[in-house]
Amino acid sequence: MKKLKAGSLQLVTFIVVVVALLLSAFIILIHIHKQFRIKSNHIIETVGLVDKGIGYVLLSEDNRKDTISILLFDEDYKSVKAHKSFWGTFEKVYAKAKIKNTILEKTALVGARRDRRDLSVLYLKDNNKPLVLVGNTRIEGNAYLPKRRVKTGNISGTSYFGEKYVYGNMAVCKSFPKIDQEVLDHIKVIDKGHETNFEKVEYIDLKRSKRHANSFENPLQLIYSNSDILLSDISITGHIRVQSETKIIVDASAKLTDVILIAPVIEIQKQVKGAFQAFATKSIDVGERVVLDYPSALVLKKDYVKEVSNKSNMIFVADHSIINGNILALGKTLPKNYDAQIKINPNAIIKGVVYCAQNLELRGTVYGAVYTNNFIIKEKGSIYQNHLFNAIISDRELQQGFMGLPIENAKNGIAKWLY
Repeated sequence: MKKLKAGSLQLVTFIVVVVALLLSAFIILIHIHKQFRIKSNHIIETVGLVDKGIGYVLLSEDNRKDTISILLFDEDYKSVKAHKSFWGTFEKVYAKAKIKNTILEKTALVGARRDRRDLSVLYLKDNNKPLVLVGNTRIEGNAYLPKRRVKTGNISGTSYFGEKYVYGNMAVCKSFPKIDQEVLDHIKVIDKGHETNFEKVEYIDLKRSKRHANSFENPLQLIYSNSDILLSDISITGHIRVQSETKIIVDASAKLTDVILIAPVIEIQKQVKGAFQAFATKSIDVGERVVLDYPSALVLKKDYVKEVSNKSNMIFVADHSIINGNILALGKTLPKNYDAQIKINPNAIIKGVVYCAQNLELRGTVYGAVYTNNFIIKEKGSIYQNHLFNAIISDRELQQGFMGLPIENAKNGIAKWLY
């Protein structure tokens, strides 16, 4: 028998070891690839489940604010939970999906869809007075008007210059659209009980830091004061409320994103840029060249009372300002109410919904929809009821996918994904 040399045995042993290592590596690679595929499938499926949770709440007529578990006809290692609450004039929907160790959470801000089949831009309550058009006023879209419809008028020697009354269809406003009752109830109490309603709230001290950010998946944070709050040279983002018992002033150096402001008086100084919702019980003053990005909101909730000082409580939007979102004036009016509760100056642009339960003085542009009890114009010492003077109401520049004010029976849609 021929003997093999020691070097040959070493070579054979080396080849066997290499082949064994390659086979082991191949088996491990196949296992890792399989685990990765399972993990990827779980992630994809979890994304689908959390979207299912969001969609379930959007379509559900169940108005409970408790966390609900969604029934899955599947393996018991999968689960979906969802929760609905409010964030200002919008609803906030949260969903959490879990497949084994894979967990995904999503939070969305929800508003009302625009009915593209209707394209209505104006709802004017029937107070037995016609709508009077003056100057370069233009209404583009369908309009719901009083039984006495519309006519032309004259203010300080200026008549109506349009070729048509309404560049769209006209119909009688038989019933004035109402805001969803749940949203109204929430707005009514939004400024009440800052201590008793927020046991889990974390209070923020503005003196300690100039930068504050809070995820919407975390508990609410609150900046509160019994006196005036000046927001200057500061950044506030996310699930945070700023509340004063007297007044909030927003300086142009402040950067506010998705937060809520609550005070009797809110002053937004000129050239402020941000995206936030403001709730007041006396007045909101928006200076010149302010830009509030979507989805923002300005809300005044106050029954009309004639002020002794002759100063009207209102939401005022100055020239060259742009508001993307909702503007609301809520509360009861009076037959002898000759003041504006919302006043939009010339060259101001609102891209969204203006809802006024009292008097609206519209001299600027609304791209979206206007719901109002009454129009009013004060010009050179005279008062003109149900007049529009050089106003534009249209939806031609309203962004696609805009989700506005929750009107009763409107379908919901996602206004913005939160963080």
